[in-house]
Amino acid sequence: MRLKYVIKFVADMDRAIAFYERKLSLPLRFRSPYWSEFDTGETTLALHPATPEHAAGSVQIGFNVEDLDAFYARRHELEISFDLPPAIRFGTRLATFHDCEGAECRISS
Repeated sequence: MRLKYVIKFVADMDRAIAFYERKLSLPLRFRSPYWSEFDTGETTLALHPATPEHAAGSVQIGFNVEDLDAFYARRHELEISFDLPPAIRFGTRLATFHDCEGAECRISS
């Protein structure tokens, strides 16, 4: 299990990019009005515009496992309730669940 990315939902993309780039000195990998990424080593910090489902300031965590199907098969043993089973979404195969505090997590392999 590796932490692959963190998505921060933002109200103002330009202001958020300026904050992370200028104040925290994170290297900007690329930017767009809909998705921007910072290089932070093994884990990517991504910015995405806020939506009614994802309020500004909320965060989504993305994990990576070697075998998504094997991890999903253990869901009852691990007591993890998935919102979405493994399927192709956004160009990659992933599944979605919420952690014990209600934070949305995505997992891929």
